[in-house]
Amino acid sequence: LTAYHEAGHAIVSQFLPTQTAVKEVSIIPRGMAGGYTMYKSDEDKYYISKTEMQEKLVALLGGRAAEKLVLDDISTGASNDIEVATKIAREMVTKYGMSDSLGPIDFQGREQGDMLVFGDNIGDKIGAEVKALIDKAYMDAQKLLIEHRDKLDIIAQTLLQREKINEQEFKKIFE
Repeated sequence: LTAYHEAGHAIVSQFLPTQTAVKEVSIIPRGMAGGYTMYKSDEDKYYISKTEMQEKLVALLGGRAAEKLVLDDISTGASNDIEVATKIAREMVTKYGMSDSLGPIDFQGREQGDMLVFGDNIGDKIGAEVKALIDKAYMDAQKLLIEHRDKLDIIAQTLLQREKINEQEFKKIFE
């Protein structure tokens, strides 16, 4: 489960143009995590685009998507990924005005009375937008993993044999 979960993150990230390169993938437990996928640090950016944020959602959900695809089951292992993805999606809608239907409005930290200016069901609309972002990201992760299932299996099997894959070994799988 952990091998496919981490391989899912790594594979999905590999095919997302805005995401940084994979530095290391491991199934050795670290803290509360059963494994990890580490990315090369990219230079400090002042701005993050909507596309980058959408692709980050896909990368975060790659582990859960791999579990479902390969094992036809899901685990609690993706709980932190889901928490982070939900926070990003919510901020895209409520803080950064990245919702096409709600527009460039800051909905964060508003009092109940302030929210009524936008209509009685604005919370429902915000929730629907957040859910749509998460659902699309999950579908995109699944699609990438189905397209590259051979690489997913190779990385997971390598992790099961060696427990860790470094950047050079990861790149070699794609050559």
